[in-house]
Amino acid sequence: MKKILFGLFGFIMMQSCSKNQLKYPETRKDDVTDTYFGVTVSDPYRWLENDTSPEVKKWVEEQNKLTFAYLKTIPYRDALKKRLTELWNYERVSAPFKEGGKYFLFRNDGLQNQSVLCMMDHPDAEPKVVLDPNALSPDGTVALNTFAVSHDGRYLAYAISRAGSDWVEVFVRDLKTGQDLKDHLLWVKFSGLAWTGDGFYYSRYDAPGKGTELSSQNTFQKVYFHKLGTDQEYDRLVYRHPSEGDRMYGAWVSRDEHWFVLFESKWGTRGNALWIKDLTKANDELHCVAEGFDHENGLVDIQDGILYMITNQEAPRYRLMKVDLRALPEVKKAELIPQKNDVLEAAYLAGGKLFLQYLSDVKNVLEVYQTDGSYVHPVQLPAIGTVLSFSGEPDEENAYYTFTSFNYPTTVFRYNTKTGSSEVWFAPRLDFRPEDYIVEQVFYNSKDGTRVPMFITYKKGMQRNGKNPALLYGYGGFNITMKPSFSTAVLLWLENGGVYALANIRGGGEYGEEWHEAGMKLNKQNVFDDFIAAAEYLIREKYTSRKKLAIMGGSNGGLLIGAVVNQRPDLFRVAIPQVGVMDMLRFHKFTIGGSWVTDYGSSEDSVQFHYLLKYSPLHNIHSGVKYPAILVTTADHDDRVVPAHSFKYIATLQEKYKGPNPVLIRIQTSAGHGGGKPTSVIIDETADIYAFIYRNMGIEPPAAR
Repeated sequence: MKKILFGLFGFIMMQSCSKNQLKYPETRKDDVTDTYFGVTVSDPYRWLENDTSPEVKKWVEEQNKLTFAYLKTIPYRDALKKRLTELWNYERVSAPFKEGGKYFLFRNDGLQNQSVLCMMDHPDAEPKVVLDPNALSPDGTVALNTFAVSHDGRYLAYAISRAGSDWVEVFVRDLKTGQDLKDHLLWVKFSGLAWTGDGFYYSRYDAPGKGTELSSQNTFQKVYFHKLGTDQEYDRLVYRHPSEGDRMYGAWVSRDEHWFVLFESKWGTRGNALWIKDLTKANDELHCVAEGFDHENGLVDIQDGILYMITNQEAPRYRLMKVDLRALPEVKKAELIPQKNDVLEAAYLAGGKLFLQYLSDVKNVLEVYQTDGSYVHPVQLPAIGTVLSFSGEPDEENAYYTFTSFNYPTTVFRYNTKTGSSEVWFAPRLDFRPEDYIVEQVFYNSKDGTRVPMFITYKKGMQRNGKNPALLYGYGGFNITMKPSFSTAVLLWLENGGVYALANIRGGGEYGEEWHEAGMKLNKQNVFDDFIAAAEYLIREKYTSRKKLAIMGGSNGGLLIGAVVNQRPDLFRVAIPQVGVMDMLRFHKFTIGGSWVTDYGSSEDSVQFHYLLKYSPLHNIHSGVKYPAILVTTADHDDRVVPAHSFKYIATLQEKYKGPNPVLIRIQTSAGHGGGKPTSVIIDETADIYAFIYRNMGIEPPAAR
């Protein structure tokens, strides 16, 4: 009887919400307009861009009050959270890697908010805790962003992020005593840490104005050298551009401290320059190894005076090059391994050999080569999937890699570079049977006839009858590839009978730079067309139906969801745009947004302005349209894609949409764009998203029964 009443209550609540529109908080409108090339564009909610003002904070509280009140009425929300917590509670370990003569790894016992950094004398020794981010804040909102060990193994420089911000603070820990030194660096962002001698190189910005820390533009990044035991104000300026504020810099030092490498990139371009300096020569200058910003140039390693690098110059699917540093100042560059049909994603140096990681139809292949470029053999991977990481030393026999797929929990393998054999080094133990799930890769035609791949995962025995709840995910931008990987969050969806689909749409890096270019700037509509075609394929092939299809994407993927919902609101039942770029006319005015002009173009260009205006999610919401149920997610400390994008988007949607479907926003406090988000927050947010989806599909998930 209890179960019957429980289900009846949920049904009544669902019916009530479907017939009556929610009463949304009133959002003040101002008479604000901009004129672009003779076109006047209204921006009545611009005041929401001031995310630190008391009025905006009150608005956030009112929106969250409504959203969480709605979510609280979903009877199976707690059951979803309980089951997700159970699934998440298993030990996870990274592949070990060597720094400063010691081995390190990350470990999480299951439900720890942040993974713990551990140190070992050798890979099979008992790990000793070096840095536990969970001890840095009671709620898990302080996360380790990056770190580097001094080459003598004595010190750990580490950067922490607070509340998910991209801003980090750098500290130094004595690995012998376990105590932090007095060193404390501020206003560091998008930076590595590169040790040499008695200090390290890092990149930072000038301090922003008070109250604008999370929204003001980040310009004139500089490289500094910090000497241990000194105050930051005495750090030595190593490099900055005297007049171009849109340059970004990163530093790297070889393990023998012989070579200093400087990376330079520029907003609005797709590549980077690469400079090198001999640290053993007091007055040596920077030598340009790769110039300009038209091509990507990635450092692999430096060994025995040879620099190995990956580039897409004259090779849109990338090739491996070598530079003989012994010939400097002459730059002697030569092709070592030419471009292939597959995309070269990464290369590593281990055991005196080169390991090249390729992408073949969105599935990883790992191949071994001699350092002269001659092919040796492939690494036999355990299944169709993804190599997440690879670590090894040029002169050590064993290397380590992690492998994952939709139905293959992330596993660490040890690889012997002499015998060519792999063995499991760490396999997680969790409540999951891979044989219960099927992974398919299909290819479908987009609007213009382009063949697009998509992965579809579901529980064995599922009937393709159009009645299954389906979740379609996509990204489509910035040359980023969406590859097969295991996700506990997705597992909850699958075990409740859901279909999970990942569309490898244009704009990403699935087939190299040409695939990327096909979804950039004036080709951006291809991205949306590809995603819409993926949805139509799932419906046509009866994996699901329009009434059972949800779509989700984050960041650039949030833009994707906002755009396709405007263009085809009839195709989806639920939409979840996460931390999305929604205002395509003003994105470049905040924090690091100016660097995205590379992919999007800019409203300051007349041709690009008109194109952006056609699909900008904020500017294409119209009255009288039957929108699906929409739950926007963002965070108050997101200084990558500032929350104003989501704030203005939902305010406009709540103003213009008068139908019965809920259009809500869930604003996570003390969180950012996603990096370093505590486990507890991820579980809460995922359970809320699934509860919202199920409620608006009219489904009671099996986990709640």
